[in-house]
Amino acid sequence: MATKENTGTSSGSARRPSPAADNRVQRTRRPMRRPRRPQPPKGGAAVPIHIYPLGGLGEVGKNMTVYECCGDMIIVDCGLVFPDSEMYGVDMVIPDFTFVLQNKDKIKGLLITHGHEDHIGSIPYLLQKMDLPVYGTRLTLGLIRNKLEEFNLAGKTRFVEIVPRQKLQLGCFTVEPIHVNHSIPDAVAFAIESPAGVVIQTGDFKIDYTPLACGPTDLTTLAEYGRKGVLALLSDSTNAERPGFTATEQKVAAGVHNLFTQARNKRIIIATFASNIYRIQQIIDLAVQEGRKVAFSGRSMVNNTAMAQELGYMHIPDGTLISVDELNRYAPEEVVLITTGSQGEPLSALSRMASCSHRQVRVGPGDFIIISANPIPGNEKSVTKIVNGLLLLGAEVIYESMYDVHVSGHACQEEQKLMLTLTRPKFFLPVHGEYKQLKKHALTAASLGIPHNNILIAENGSNVILTQDEIKLGEPVTAGAVMVDGLGVGDVGNVVLRDRKHLSEDGLVIIVATVDGKTGRVLAGPDLVSRGFVYVRENESLMEGAQSTVEMALNRCVEERVRDWNSVKTRMREALSSYIYRRTKRSPMILPVLMEV
Repeated sequence: MATKENTGTSSGSARRPSPAADNRVQRTRRPMRRPRRPQPPKGGAAVPIHIYPLGGLGEVGKNMTVYECCGDMIIVDCGLVFPDSEMYGVDMVIPDFTFVLQNKDKIKGLLITHGHEDHIGSIPYLLQKMDLPVYGTRLTLGLIRNKLEEFNLAGKTRFVEIVPRQKLQLGCFTVEPIHVNHSIPDAVAFAIESPAGVVIQTGDFKIDYTPLACGPTDLTTLAEYGRKGVLALLSDSTNAERPGFTATEQKVAAGVHNLFTQARNKRIIIATFASNIYRIQQIIDLAVQEGRKVAFSGRSMVNNTAMAQELGYMHIPDGTLISVDELNRYAPEEVVLITTGSQGEPLSALSRMASCSHRQVRVGPGDFIIISANPIPGNEKSVTKIVNGLLLLGAEVIYESMYDVHVSGHACQEEQKLMLTLTRPKFFLPVHGEYKQLKKHALTAASLGIPHNNILIAENGSNVILTQDEIKLGEPVTAGAVMVDGLGVGDVGNVVLRDRKHLSEDGLVIIVATVDGKTGRVLAGPDLVSRGFVYVRENESLMEGAQSTVEMALNRCVEERVRDWNSVKTRMREALSSYIYRRTKRSPMILPVLMEV
């Protein structure tokens, strides 16, 4: 019989909210004529299930997987990844939804494992293109609702709350959520039953025997599926290179408590993920013990904590919470500020504090700053820049692995082995990680006796076809990265990025000239404008030579009666480019502008 999970916790920890806290938006659809579902093959032929990973393979983030069986489809997760240093000006990267939109009439729902950005961040962009019910646990739906409200989509979306051990039917799929530990409450894995067999997708998980709340990972249910028979396991590979077990979150509580004692006469500023409800609750509990007030800084931190309190996942005693504007009314030893910016995000609250541009908080020698997170690969330089800025201001900074102020939310090798041993899958697909992590996870599975032919390291866009007899690859589907820059979605591609990279490395030179439309003779100019190339006042001879070079190129065009303005621009660009490279060994972007009169 399906049962709700017991979520009893210690004082101040996250608790299972009451039904009254649920303010879900429901919307009924008009009845639609249901297309006839394709029947399973006759004559005993094996029923296939197709798995299409559209993100999360060969990368950390952008997780999205589509399942198809007997003409029905479901989607698991819809996340984003933050841009790397080569994506100049890009705000975020989301999956390519082309394949999903092509099959939108087959899709029965979007299931979400948990509320981190790499699993929910792209949902608004998908729901702008199609109508789809969203299935998730209560906290996960709360975080999604916050996100959709920014896009005015919350009132138009049907949210369906799911509970571990309670199955739901989506077309030919029967899906059972299974409680798992992670660094955010209400994380689940999914056991997906279909006519082809059972596939388990773990989502992000770890196995914590002493969690702060919500109980340990439901190993019993996973083992039950293992005894019945699991066709395939898709398992989190993020920590596949790390031996042993991931430390319990209890370890962080002890480490942060020691730092509170060390900072007894200072203002404490702690940076962590805005979605790490466990960690934030720990900090609040310690602040209450020390008699300190608590303030939040950063929009996502304020929104997420307000939502967590409303749903009952966070408890803040009356009189503890103050606004960031009230910080200066209290002595330094009387306050704790919890802020965003643990990954060095340029516009985050902590980053603005380090650059002295935060309007309410001025960092100085009286501050004790804890960065309670490890840098995500690629963010190390940004975090180091912030740490250096804070240290220069005189603050004491605790970061990375200096003390026990952070533990991972992902399974290490021994936990991955336990997952594989309990579920006993016939086929194994490592997911959620860069290729080196996927490869290491595959080797771990092979060491437990899974045949190499039954292990597949897929790619984004793969068409993985599974039956009881075999695993193989079919025709790939459209997948890739769509870049979001401001309000533009997909209008920044490789050509634009290449131009931005060129501009960042060598700068820009603009040539402006006015020419006679009949004769081609120069009436005014050419004038040269330099941006990011050289400082003109200190390089007058170089710029005078560049101007003469362009004049000669224009005069040759007149002599040769060249009237095609595109050809004239090309000659100007080539002549100037050659001259500048000879003089400077640089290749700035050159933009000719001809005004015809």
